[in-house]
Amino acid sequence: MKKELLIVDGYNMIGAWPELVTLKKQDKLEDAREELLTILSNYAKYEGLDIIVVFDAQFVPGITQRYTKYRLQVVFTEEGETADSYIERVAGELNTPLTQVTVATSDLAEQWVIFSQGALRTSARELYKAVKKTQETITRHQEDLRYTNFRRNSPWSDYQLTELDRKLKELTNGKKPPKK
Repeated sequence: MKKELLIVDGYNMIGAWPELVTLKKQDKLEDAREELLTILSNYAKYEGLDIIVVFDAQFVPGITQRYTKYRLQVVFTEEGETADSYIERVAGELNTPLTQVTVATSDLAEQWVIFSQGALRTSARELYKAVKKTQETITRHQEDLRYTNFRRNSPWSDYQLTELDRKLKELTNGKKPPKK
C-alpha cells in the first residue's frame, strides 16, 4: 500500500477557510498559521497522513526555515522562491511508486503542473470539507467513548435504552407519549 503525503499551500488555505480568513483580516497572520497547523495536525493524526505545510517567505521576510511542529513538516520558502514553485518541485521529487502525493491548493496553474507529475490535487474547499468531516467523526468518537463506561455496567438492554431515549425526547419536546 502506498504511503500518502499531503502537501498544503498554507497561505492558500488561510485565504479560503472561513475561520482563518477572519484571523487574516484582523491582521493576525501568525495566529492564522498556528490555527492551520493545529487543525492539520489533528487531521493528519486521525487520517494517518504525513503532511508538509508550505508558506511563502514573502509574507515573513528573512524567516526561511524548515521545522517539525505537531508532527507536521513546516516549510517557509527562501525569499526568492514562491510556495508554488517549491510545492511543484517537491511534489515531483516525492511522488514515487511507494508514495502518493496529493497537493492542497486552489491555484489552477499549479494544479496542472501537479497533474503532469502524477500527483493528485485537492482544492482548499475540498480539504476544508474533509477536515470538518474528520473533526465531526472525532467528536462523535469522543462522545461514544465518554458514554461507553456508563453503558457497559447498565442493566438495561439496547432496546430498553432506545425506548428510554425516545420517551425522553418526547417529554422534552412537550409531547405526551402515546398510551399503550
